[in-house]
Amino acid sequence: MRGPLYIPTMADSVYIESSVVSYLVARASRDLITAGRQAITAEWWQNQRCRFDVYVSALVIEELGAGDRSAAELRLQAVADVPSLAVGPEAETLAEVLLSDGAVPSNSPRDALHIAIAAAHGTDYLLTWNFRHINNAETRRHVVRVVADHGLVCPTLCSPEELGGRVDDE
Repeated sequence: MRGPLYIPTMADSVYIESSVVSYLVARASRDLITAGRQAITAEWWQNQRCRFDVYVSALVIEELGAGDRSAAELRLQAVADVPSLAVGPEAETLAEVLLSDGAVPSNSPRDALHIAIAAAHGTDYLLTWNFRHINNAETRRHVVRVVADHGLVCPTLCSPEELGGRVDDE
């Protein structure tokens, strides 16, 4: 028995963290996990991205532009048409609170800022392959609580594999 097909009345918003774009444009990996993530990312980018209002930030652009020049160009080209969210004072303050409260390790200020930017702009999802400090089952509740204590709603922290499964496959 099938349930109703999910048809949103408005597109949900997705903040795309830089790890997603890196997996999207990287050379094919021989590592099975990395290769799987690359394939999942490419499929999401081609078939699911259009269902959402997608955003990056100045922080994402900065991270994508770092490193090898030709790889950076590919990463930046991939998001050339994606609107960028501002890194405002609310996001900066929330990032500091995420760090000082221990929701994100103190040596990962950029990860805290990604979460804070997405929350400050009210995005529905933060899409990432960063399982160490962002999409981490052990820390997620702490992150959500800190964001809520700051008066905001935490976006759903998820990977491309987790987002976009609401299609009628039958």
